[in-house]
Parts: sequence; structure tokens; C-alpha cells
Amino acid sequence: MEGYAGRIGRVNLSNRSCSIEPLNYEDARLFYGGRGLGAKMLFDELQPGVDPLSPGNKIILMTGPLTGTPVTAANRYVIITKSPQTGLFLDSYAGGWFGPELKFAGFDALVIEGVSPHPVYLLVEDNRLSIRPAGHLWGKRAYETETAIKKELGDEDTRVAVIGPAGENLANLAIVQNDYFHQAGRGGAGAVFGSKRLKGIAVKGTGGIKINNPARLVAYLAGPVENKFSGTGGGLLGSVADRMKYGTPFTLNITNAIGILPTRNFFYGQYDRAEEINAEAFRRKVVVADKSCYACSMACTKFSRARTGPYKGAEVGGPEYETNALFGANIDNPSLEAIVYLNRLCDDLGLDTVGAGNVVGFTMECYARGLITSNDLGFTLNFGDVAAVAELLEMMAYRKGLGDILAQGVRTAARYFGQNSETFAMHIKGLEYPAYRPGPVSPGFGLAYAIAERGACHRRAWPALAEQQLPPFSTAGRAQLVKMLYDQRIPWHCGVNCDIGVQVPGLGFAEAAEMYSAVTGREVTPADMQLLADRVATICRCFNLREGATRKDDTLAPRSFMPEEIGPGKGKSLSKDMLDTMLDEYYALRGWDREGVPTGETLVKLSLDAVAEKMAQLGFKPARGINQGIKGEEYRGAQINGR
Repeated sequence: MEGYAGRIGRVNLSNRSCSIEPLNYEDARLFYGGRGLGAKMLFDELQPGVDPLSPGNKIILMTGPLTGTPVTAANRYVIITKSPQTGLFLDSYAGGWFGPELKFAGFDALVIEGVSPHPVYLLVEDNRLSIRPAGHLWGKRAYETETAIKKELGDEDTRVAVIGPAGENLANLAIVQNDYFHQAGRGGAGAVFGSKRLKGIAVKGTGGIKINNPARLVAYLAGPVENKFSGTGGGLLGSVADRMKYGTPFTLNITNAIGILPTRNFFYGQYDRAEEINAEAFRRKVVVADKSCYACSMACTKFSRARTGPYKGAEVGGPEYETNALFGANIDNPSLEAIVYLNRLCDDLGLDTVGAGNVVGFTMECYARGLITSNDLGFTLNFGDVAAVAELLEMMAYRKGLGDILAQGVRTAARYFGQNSETFAMHIKGLEYPAYRPGPVSPGFGLAYAIAERGACHRRAWPALAEQQLPPFSTAGRAQLVKMLYDQRIPWHCGVNCDIGVQVPGLGFAEAAEMYSAVTGREVTPADMQLLADRVATICRCFNLREGATRKDDTLAPRSFMPEEIGPGKGKSLSKDMLDTMLDEYYALRGWDREGVPTGETLVKLSLDAVAEKMAQLGFKPARGINQGIKGEEYRGAQINGR
């Protein structure tokens, strides 16, 4: 199949060995690449129960068959690993140019194992891998590190991904940052880098990617895909024009209107000063340039600068919606200039702005309630105090004082503080809520959060607008909607494409199938895309099950079940019974039992027989038939007949 580089680079940092393996094309046919193929590799290679920060964990850095081609927004890479924050499956994505460069260097994936005795960085050149010392870089912040590696290699065009102090200090909120302004932010991938003493990865590639039918691909991009971009309808995330002008911060206008904008640690769903940080204010006050990742027609990335006030001169790529919301409304800060400054600080320290903004909001509420004091922190921490937030972020990155606890995430902090603080610690499976507040006006977002394998995640499904077409304050249609939205993204996550670049213009299974076929030469259909989506969702579920996750983990933070104080849902609440109803329906649609365990019939239908056998070895009921020698149709019949 074309589209693939055909090679996987494997690096063992313990014995300093580097090798190159052929891509397993049989697995690539079933799982495509990116999230799908990475999940398969992690399931196969990782020992169950391994400590995420031990040498036994692996970093699997994936591209996809579309990465680096002219296909819309095929510019991402994804880090697959076991999360130190949740102890479960993690896929963390970043845009820019790093992913395509890895393909141009001749690799579909990198697998990094073991732990180095000394700080190192990995150099990937055309079909070559080498490990370089990084003792002189250890301790540097992210921006300085990337610049230093480029200078050391004598090539400004080298693509570099690095960690900052937070990653070195094994903070669960640690990110991996590439191309200065792009971050693989969620779940603590930066801490896994730090645990291996891997400061970064530099990539230089001069090769190309063979496309099976370039004329077919170009015609499709110039025809149906272009029509999607120029059409007025757009997808389920708003119009193309709005996203091009405002980027992801346009979302703040939507979430505030609906009543799901996190405000003062998710207590409210609307912010009375939203007009000071909404899309129009963002464009007017801080945006100075539009930017684009590789091969993107959307160009939603914004370069911003604080032009006035105490943070004048601070610059950053972004901020994205999540950052505007969580360092804005969620901490009661109406200053976009301050948000630019805090975003820049987080990036340089190597902290996830989503997780950090959530943790800061939680800590402010703890302070307001008297659960912690200025004696504990060394300073006051009132809502809206930006200077105090900056001090807190430094403490988190360097694990100083209470920052040592906060750096481990809001779940750990709530356990440490006690005094009922877990009732307002906003996380699922240990991963902090992003900037959407599930509740009675958006039960669908509650379900989307609850079923996401990596914890509270807005990138599995985004029902904010589509859900408004369904009966309000009800579970009706939510399970079907969330599964449809979730599934639509999987082919693109296997691609590996940007959500905004494909979801906003409304590219779905048909477009994914056509472009995958043109690139690889393997003819697939929208039905194949649906099968891929079900297969990938199920293998990720199996990974979490074997790590000990259960239905009980598919829930929401207690605050999400409280009655609304203001907004469209005032006086109403999302109940646990409503969530249970949606979970039952969602599991059934997936072919999973009431506990969320894929049935034997489902595993066979999805060609996951080998996964079923491994699950059976761990004692999971659905695969017992296979261990008893029942295969294929016979096994399917056994399940249906209840044997």
C-alpha cells in the first residue's frame, strides 16, 4: 500500500540501541495508522499493569497513511502511551510540521523503550536514528530547548519536539511541545518522556510519500472537498468562515450562549464578562497574525501578542478556546492579555493549559472555602489574581511546596486536601475536564466525557451544537448522537488529521474513504470506515479493561449532577439515572455488555480474535469460547445462543 513509509523506528534507551523494522501491513490494513494502529501496538507490546513512569512503559509516536500528503489537515502526529495521570490508554495529538517531517524522514512510527541513565535527545534523519547527549539541555525551558537543538544541528528547518521542566519533574500535567507553538497536551505524555530522560526528538527528512493515484486525489480535493469548504452549511462545529477568522476561540461564543462555559471552577455555565474574552474581543485585542499547520486550508492557528497592560509584549501561538475559557472564565479573569501571558508561561514550563487551568480553578475554590490558606501557599490566591496564578504554575512545574501535589492533577490534589473537596474536583478517570461543562443543557457532553478512554475529553465527540436539535433536558437520542460523532472522528484520528480541519467543513466517512483509497491504492468504502471506528473504539476499551477500568469509571464529577444556578438550565440537573440510561444505550450500540465489556460476538465481528484471546487469558468472560476452541461463526453462534 502506498501512503505509508513502511518503517518503524525502535529505540531502546536502556541499552542505547536503535533499529528499524518493517511496518506490519496486515495490522495497517485493519487499524490504518495513528490512534488505531498505535492502540494495537500498545495493546500487544505493553505488559498489563506496568507503571506508566517505569522503564516498562513505551512511547509510541505515530503518523498515519495520510500524514504529509496533500489531504486536508493531514499534519498531526499522536503520542500513544499509558497515561501517568489515569493509568489508562492515552492518545495525545499535536499539529504543526513535526508529523509530516517524520514521514519525510522515512518512518510511520517511533517506539521508544527503556530509560536512559543520562538525559538524551533522539535525532531522526533520513532512515537513520541516533541518540545524542542532552545533559546541557536538561533544566532548560521548552522554547530555549527547541532553539538550542536547532542551533546545535545547524538547521533552522529541523522539526523539534521537547519537554520543559514539568516533564523533567514528572508532573502529570506535562506536555510535549513541537514547532514552538504546538502541544501534545493531555494525559502526561511529557512526564513519560521525562521518566525516560528523553528531553526531545529532532527530525530532519528529505524524502517523499508515494501516492497511488495523485490525479484522483487532486481532483477530489479540488472538487467535492473544496465545495465543502466554500459551502455555507459547514459542519457541526460552526461555519468555516468563523473558524478561519477566529480559530477555536469562536467556541466561547457558543458555550457561553448554551450555558456550558466553565466559570469559577465549573460552578456556573455562563460568564458575565464573556464579551471581554469572546471571539470578537480575541480577534480585536490580541491576534496579530493567522498561521497554518502543514497542508491546512483552514489556517485557524492565531499568533497573539499582549499589546497593553502589565503583560505587554507576551507572545504565543494561540491561545486556543480551551485556554481562553480555563484561564479566563474558569478563574474569573477577563483579561485576554493575561491569558496570553499565562499560556506562554505554561508552554515554556511544559504544562498543559487545559489541566493547569482546571487545577488552578480548583485550588482557588479551595482557598475561597478556607481549605488552604496563604500560609500553605506563601501568597493569597483569590479568583482573578493572575500574578498568583503565575507563581502557582512555577510551583507546579518545579514541584515546589503545594505545587508538588497540584502537579499530579486535580484528583490527587482533592485526595490530599480532603474535606469534601472531591465534590468539586472536575475530572473523569483522573483527567481534568476540558472547557465544556456537562449538565442538564448538555447531557450528551456528559456521556461523551464519561465514555472517553483517556478520561474527560472533548475530542472524542463534540455534541454542543448538534445536541440542541434534540429534546432539551433529556437523554433522548444522546447515545446515538455521541456514538455517531465519536465514530466520525476515528478515521481522521487514524489518518492522522486535525479535527478542526476536517470536522468544521463536514468531512465524514465518504470523504475519508475516498482519500484513503486514492492515497493507498486500497479501495475502501464508508462502511469500512464504520467498521474501523467500531474496531478502534473496542480495542481501546479492551486496553482500559485489562488495566482495571470498569463501568464505575464511566461517570462524571459530582458537581456535574448539581442543579444549575443560572442560565438556560436554571433549576434543572443531570441525574445519575440519566447518565446510566445513556451508558446502557451506548454500550448496546457498541456491542458491549451492560458492564461495558465487548461481547465475544463483537470481537469476532471486528476481527479482534487475537485481542479476545488475550482478554480471555486475563479472565474476561466474552472470550472464553475462543479459549475453548470455538472459532469464527461457531463462536458467534455460541454467544447468540447463550452458551
